[in-house]
Amino acid sequence: MAVSQTSFTDAIFDPTAPRPDGLSDGQGQAAGRRFDVYRNNVIASLTEALQAAFPVIEKLVGEANFKVLAGDFVRAHPPSSPLMMFYGAELPIFLKSYGPVSSIQYLPDVARLETAIRESYHEGDAVPADPAVFGSLSPEALMASRLTLVPSARLVRSAWPIHAIWRFNREDGAPKPEMTPQDVLIVRPNLDPQPLLLPAGGGTFVARLLARDTLRDALDAAAQEFGDFDLTQTLTLLISNAAILDIGDTT
Repeated sequence: MAVSQTSFTDAIFDPTAPRPDGLSDGQGQAAGRRFDVYRNNVIASLTEALQAAFPVIEKLVGEANFKVLAGDFVRAHPPSSPLMMFYGAELPIFLKSYGPVSSIQYLPDVARLETAIRESYHEGDAVPADPAVFGSLSPEALMASRLTLVPSARLVRSAWPIHAIWRFNREDGAPKPEMTPQDVLIVRPNLDPQPLLLPAGGGTFVARLLARDTLRDALDAAAQEFGDFDLTQTLTLLISNAAILDIGDTT
């Protein structure tokens, strides 16, 4: 009797499911324990993929707890693609309703940050705009322009200090996080993605740029949120990290 792909997959990701009927070991014998070994190996390999993708989450909850968490996630969200580079994209949402870690309220946002870092890493390369273009524009033309960010740019906004938490768990000697909201821009000026802490109002400013607003409208939105928003500081951060792809006109 042939084994359906659905029943085979269900048995792989459900530890309580029986071995599929009709499954043989290639020599006409029932697969038996060989299937159990295969099932365990699949879960273990996917858990390792999650460990590589979410090192800060693993450190925050501990290795043993992470393996339990990862096993539950894998069974709830089996891979939908043979490409493993983005496996685990649903983890931030999963963590919001995962009871054992529900008391760690910042965990989903840290997972969003790690997901954005991985996405940035796999984005295509791009040549950033020449900073000299800024000096060639009149103030009016600059304010009317629309800045396009590089493909690797990712914005993560949070009510939690996700940048500080990420640094504290990745860098020796990083300061202990203070519980304040933080907005983070991830770009890839060189080979590795860099999470950049945005100044107050910077998250709104970058969000409006990504929404294709003019520089003037993005500035107005940021200043409305934070009266002392420093445009020069934020633009310098973007330019120095090769985050701007193009300085377009008003069309």
